[in-house]
Amino acid sequence: MKAVKFFLALCVLPLAAPTPGASAERQTNFIRDIMPVLNRTGCTGGPCHGSAKGKNGFKLSLRGYDPEFDYRALLFEVSGRRFNRAAPAESLMLSKPAMQIPHEGGLRFEVDSDYYKTIYKWISEGAPYGDPALDAVAELSVEPAEIFMEKPGGDLALKVTAKYGDGSTRDVSSEAVIESNSTSTAKINDDGSVHGERIGEAAVLVRYEGKFATVPVTILNPEPGFEWRRLAQRNYIDKHIDAKLKRLKIQPAPEASDEVFVRRIYIDLTGIPPTPEQTRAFLEDRAASRTKRERLIDRLIGSREFVDHWALKWGDLLQSNRKHLGEKGTWAFRQWIRDAIASNQPYDDFTREILTSVGSTFQSPASNYFRVNDDPKIAMETTTQLFLGVRMVCAQCHDHPFEKWTQNQYYQLAAFFAAVGMKPGFDADEQIVYLKRDDNDIKHPKTNKVVDAEYLIASAGLPPIADFRDRREALADWLTSAKNPFFAKAIVNRVWSYFLGRGIIEPVDDIRGSNPPINPDLLDALEQDFIASGFDLQHLMRTIVSSRTYQTGIETNKWNETDEVNFSRFAPRRLPAESLLDAITVATGSRPNFPEVPEDFTAQQLPDPHVGKGGFLDMFGRPDRESSCECERRNDLSLPQAMNLVNGPTLAEAIADPEGRVAEAILAGKSDRELVEELYLAALSRFPTGIEMDRALTYIRSDSGRAAQTQDLLWALINSNAFLFNR
Repeated sequence: MKAVKFFLALCVLPLAAPTPGASAERQTNFIRDIMPVLNRTGCTGGPCHGSAKGKNGFKLSLRGYDPEFDYRALLFEVSGRRFNRAAPAESLMLSKPAMQIPHEGGLRFEVDSDYYKTIYKWISEGAPYGDPALDAVAELSVEPAEIFMEKPGGDLALKVTAKYGDGSTRDVSSEAVIESNSTSTAKINDDGSVHGERIGEAAVLVRYEGKFATVPVTILNPEPGFEWRRLAQRNYIDKHIDAKLKRLKIQPAPEASDEVFVRRIYIDLTGIPPTPEQTRAFLEDRAASRTKRERLIDRLIGSREFVDHWALKWGDLLQSNRKHLGEKGTWAFRQWIRDAIASNQPYDDFTREILTSVGSTFQSPASNYFRVNDDPKIAMETTTQLFLGVRMVCAQCHDHPFEKWTQNQYYQLAAFFAAVGMKPGFDADEQIVYLKRDDNDIKHPKTNKVVDAEYLIASAGLPPIADFRDRREALADWLTSAKNPFFAKAIVNRVWSYFLGRGIIEPVDDIRGSNPPINPDLLDALEQDFIASGFDLQHLMRTIVSSRTYQTGIETNKWNETDEVNFSRFAPRRLPAESLLDAITVATGSRPNFPEVPEDFTAQQLPDPHVGKGGFLDMFGRPDRESSCECERRNDLSLPQAMNLVNGPTLAEAIADPEGRVAEAILAGKSDRELVEELYLAALSRFPTGIEMDRALTYIRSDSGRAAQTQDLLWALINSNAFLFNR
């Protein structure tokens, strides 16, 4: 034991202390010189010593987020000779990665490499730690700041420069980690240069010692002859979209026809396609196309079906589920959400009411939010991801590996919810949300000290958090502020994705510097307009769906056929589970039998995933409401889904329903032509073409029987892509 103490006394040097007798030349130190080597060679990576339990008894912080911890682990742990100042070459931190002795991690650098020499020199000089204020990276810059290639196939090297706290700079191009968010568009060569793989856009993330920089990459279509053809611009959305498309040599598709628009707008605003009567009325309206489209948008926004549809979406995001809330709590929460949507409650007020709610989960339904998120850390993670689009979960155990958020900030934000308590109410399944007087603090897992609540980003003009009896009031003031850089941006990006199929930032709930928006000017314009409107969600939706960008067709041309992110054409997407079932109801005229709800309920109106559990809706991706992430809802295509539509009972019984559309039309004495026309209007929201009418008439007049053949025609229409997809 005395020998161990003597060794520690010999090795321990004050952090940042200069080595006696050192020359004027800057000493090699751990922060500036050694930590980058450990990170670059993978020693701090998840598969190696940066894993949760380390590797072979030795642990480092993941990606070097805690240099002081790593320094002490390397120098002062006595379980092995990782550091030997008397004989540097015998230090395990040199001999193992250089494979001078067996190393499970393999060869990380050669004996004659710069990395080896740097570590050797550092040990020889006494292994100083350095001064965090002077030796940590303060800024990271990359040249060029943007990559613009005229055609695929080119290569371009990046110059990465680190600026330190003392004002000095260093070229760290060879040590920086460089990654592409779309390797099919731009991949990173072994030497760190960027290779243009194909036409399109990508973002290159450059990471070095906790600092990040993002370089947008654009690879143009090399085809000659591009000539921009300006289409109608309905509002500022189209101006920002067109400005980028023109620069990228992408010609957008023209506006969709009225037949396409009417189905699209009904599904996107209400979740349910139009009835044949609604479609016919719109298509036969002699007003100018733009005029009648605007009138239809105004009629649908705020309608009962609109409220049903958006209450369903918010029920998903807020995890309204009787598993968490009980049956009565679920219905109460659903009604509170519906009332907020029907009254067009400003989004900042809606958010504030949720975050500061107290009282009975029956009498004050917004408090059900805390029945779902009943732990301060879970409440914080849900709140930041849902209302700010920021994922803090990665910062719980260590500083965020891909963003600037720290572990300290994680617990500072969780502290806002530490006083929220829950106790049983008087009724069965009722809970009371209240503020605890005691045991209302969060402790940091490393220090075991109480953490004070702090905003994620400092904000001037707000009262001190300590002035608030309920810390959530302070959080709500900061979070919903017009000056908050995330709040309005997150919701306009999310709502945009509901109408255009993807966010301007994608995923929509992962806003960070290393995940840049595809059109920053457009996102900024939407954000500012939303704030100026008083956080009016209906205004935001009306603005989006009134744009030419939203009303554009799905057609491709040689200039936009490879574009998947710039909204140069409408991207068809499979109907969500509830919309698909409601579309089948409209097409067949047969209403499904949902247990435990009124007979006239649509799938949009169901209170939670308990209703119809395990049936058609779950098959087609209805979320369980166990997460606030958009990713929980699945809109993929699968063989079981296809088989269900081909042979499943839901569709077969609906088509053959004796009180359904086919049976009623035949009993009403409709002609063959009228019958075909109604089926096309009911299933596809359009009239059949001349060729389609002729073929349909030939088929239903065959010898197999009019009713059976008509049912077959409806089955074929429902199984077509034109029905299954919102186009």
